[in-house]
Amino acid sequence: MARGLGKGINAFFPELEEETSQDEKILQVELSQCRPNPYQPRKTFQVEAIEELKNSILEYGIIQPLLVRESIKGFEIIAGERRYRAAKEAGLKTVPVIVKEMNDQKMMELALLENLQRENLTPIEEAQAYVNLMKSYDLTQDDLAKKLGKSRPHIANLVRLLQLPAQVTAMINNGELTMGHGRAILGLKDKDKLNAIIKKVTTEKLNVRQVELLIQQLNDKKPQEKAAKTKKDIFIAERETHLRDFLGTNVKIHKGKKKGKIEIDFFNNEDLDRIIDMLRKS
Repeated sequence: MARGLGKGINAFFPELEEETSQDEKILQVELSQCRPNPYQPRKTFQVEAIEELKNSILEYGIIQPLLVRESIKGFEIIAGERRYRAAKEAGLKTVPVIVKEMNDQKMMELALLENLQRENLTPIEEAQAYVNLMKSYDLTQDDLAKKLGKSRPHIANLVRLLQLPAQVTAMINNGELTMGHGRAILGLKDKDKLNAIIKKVTTEKLNVRQVELLIQQLNDKKPQEKAAKTKKDIFIAERETHLRDFLGTNVKIHKGKKKGKIEIDFFNNEDLDRIIDMLRKS
């Protein structure tokens, strides 16, 4: 059986639950014949983790075979790239594999699911993997959400992060900023103030809520002192946060004496259709 791929993956790939058949025996193949997964969404591998796995392999060997598919130049790794990298570091000449037949779409989905269940991806890597799947196979966000067992708002919120400047996405990848910081920065209207915002966030170690308030003040063009005096009541602020999280975009609630209004940001026609669809279904 192909074990260790994550309990939930078999729900999407029931073929991985089957016992190894006559055509799916564990084989020993030359390491040089194996190639990394071309659809691997993870772009960075922790050196420390690979080193630990290498030491384990040197002492106990590779306990779980790599899952591969045949290609023109040998074998492409479906699951087990960390084991492959650690095996190279350990100086192994051969590795155990189980050969499976799998098309490109299934291979891409499995690579994404395996990393998601092991929490190996950064939010940016996860977002890019979603976009790659949607572009390659003409899927909508709703299609992808159903296929991967994720909520549509979750996918929408992550994909929006790719609209951030490269400087910010790099900081999220490195762990210097969180996904929440990135979503808050998306709401900044004057992009010329971006560098100043980032410097303030990192030097003062502002949390997400503080960044949201700072950007709201800048967007409203109010001095901080004046903004503090006209601070919104807790009820309105909480509702704004709830709507922002649900819709995956910046939301402002303006409360007047007799009536109020809600402003919802959108970035393009597709984003507007997404928001309208979510409001209809809610």
